[in-house]
Amino acid sequence: MNASPGICMRKLIVSNVVSLDGFFEGPNHGLDWFVPDEEFFEYAKDMLRAADTLLFGRVTYLHMANYWPSAPADEIADKMNNLPKIVFSKTLQTVNWNNSRLVSNNIQAEVTKLKQQPGKDMVVLGSARLASALLQMGLIDEYRIILSPVLIGRGNPLFQGIRERIRLKLAATKVLGSGVVVLSYQKP
Repeated sequence: MNASPGICMRKLIVSNVVSLDGFFEGPNHGLDWFVPDEEFFEYAKDMLRAADTLLFGRVTYLHMANYWPSAPADEIADKMNNLPKIVFSKTLQTVNWNNSRLVSNNIQAEVTKLKQQPGKDMVVLGSARLASALLQMGLIDEYRIILSPVLIGRGNPLFQGIRERIRLKLAATKVLGSGVVVLSYQKP
């Protein structure tokens, strides 16, 4: 479904950390291999300033909802706790983290509707299964891969369940002093 001519659609951005060997999390959902620094936090702040909605799958939502409400107060915690959050899950019955809303079916219709509403960017954080599904549906406008210079050997792969070739074009790169590279890809 396309927006009417002259209507600017909101961008849907996926932002995920990934190890050099392609994992977004280690065994048992571990993220101890990714060590954020001040430059990364500046990237995160800029991304959250440009967004007005966060999208999550169940697993990432539960991790985030467990951490952010009691995290030390700063700009990132404020955004994470106060921005509207949409959680896509067929198994959760309720979502209790501030400004959260549960969507249990028809992801494609819901995201298409959200993209047509006025507003800032929407961002999927983590949620690799959700991100892969949205990518296959053609709903992702920008995919930001935060490549960490580490091999972790095993874990959960960033791209899951991709059934067909999806071409993307490199739109931007940013090299952080830590060796982390932010790669921004868009549809051609």
